[in-house]
Amino acid sequence: MRFLIKQIPFLFVYISVLGQVQEEVNPPPHIKTVVFKGPTEDQFPVIRLGERIALEFDDLSASEQDYYYKIIHCDYDWTPSQLLKSQYLQGNDNQRIIDHQNSYNTLQPYSNYRLAIPNNEVRLRASGNYVLEIYNMYNEIQFSRRFVVYQDLVKVGATVKRSRDFNYVNTKQVIQFTINTSGFQVVNPKKEIKVGIIKNHYWPTAIYNIKPQFTIGNELVYRYDQETAFFGGNEFLNFDTKDLRAPSFAISRVEFKDLYHHYLFTNDYRYDQEYTFFPDINGDFVVRTLQGDDVAREAEYSEVHFSLPYNELLGLNDVYVVGRFNNFDFSEENRMSFNEESGNMELTYPIKQGFYNYKYVVKKEDGELDFNLVSGNFHFTENNYLILVYYRDFGELYDSIIGIGSTNSRDISN
Repeated sequence: MRFLIKQIPFLFVYISVLGQVQEEVNPPPHIKTVVFKGPTEDQFPVIRLGERIALEFDDLSASEQDYYYKIIHCDYDWTPSQLLKSQYLQGNDNQRIIDHQNSYNTLQPYSNYRLAIPNNEVRLRASGNYVLEIYNMYNEIQFSRRFVVYQDLVKVGATVKRSRDFNYVNTKQVIQFTINTSGFQVVNPKKEIKVGIIKNHYWPTAIYNIKPQFTIGNELVYRYDQETAFFGGNEFLNFDTKDLRAPSFAISRVEFKDLYHHYLFTNDYRYDQEYTFFPDINGDFVVRTLQGDDVAREAEYSEVHFSLPYNELLGLNDVYVVGRFNNFDFSEENRMSFNEESGNMELTYPIKQGFYNYKYVVKKEDGELDFNLVSGNFHFTENNYLILVYYRDFGELYDSIIGIGSTNSRDISN
């Protein structure tokens, strides 16, 4: 009896760890420019089973330390699935990343690491949600990234509509879609099929647990209004540092100290302005340089200076500069500070040469994030939407992904 009593607490701890939602972990300050792609240019891999994903990142300590990777398979809600590793992996993970090189002829030294999956050590065997974790030599997690693997078994058609709710007709975008299951047997779609809708590959605002409204033959129809609506937001701001020495439309001046410093023009508040279409890449970034041929090793880091006039609208709330370049990380490193001399909120951040999207997000005292307080909110805004179709038959151990769909609000209609 004494033995059983000792084991019970351990069992509860083990179960709770297994059931934890796998949120993305952002890297420490010395790891920058995490590039994570599938076959497309989007910095979020959505791949067919068997396709390749590629990870790349820089270690600014340039110490050539060893990094290792682990792969976790997750269910629809991003908790680890019940599958054994041998059921979703062929081969073994927890391998050292062997492809790494030091930067060449750069003011900021760094080590560039690259990983591709599948590789000689491991490949994926099941569709579904995945998390890729990167560890250092002391088995301390450095960062993690989500990705999804699907099979093309059902067809998804989607469109973007203006909200029918008069209160949001000028600010929200509604995603309506159908799932055609012809050729794939579904007995009880309301229980066997689940969907996830993601705007611009940003998981925290994803919409889940939407049931089909009705079926027409082999089609599941989702024609909701409020339940599948997202705020349109506004186009991202951007800058380009591919030429280290030249100012541009977004860069007011360039100075050289220990590194190059790029001072961006002070941005305006756009919440009270008319919407203006300006092409962006929906928060993403592209590393590029005019100072070398090997972008991964020869692109330079510079200190980029962001500034935003203080406005009483901000009050005592925190303001952050975020984008895919820092994985929308609301940590102290990305928080702006008030400069009494200029009257501006300011932030200086080390960024590798390239084209970057960013925006200002306000974190209120209660912890709520307001993505549109500074930039404004418009139904015209161009956004990408991804629809993931999950499936679990009775008795199966995990949620597979049997199809995906995508649509863009450029084609929004009433």
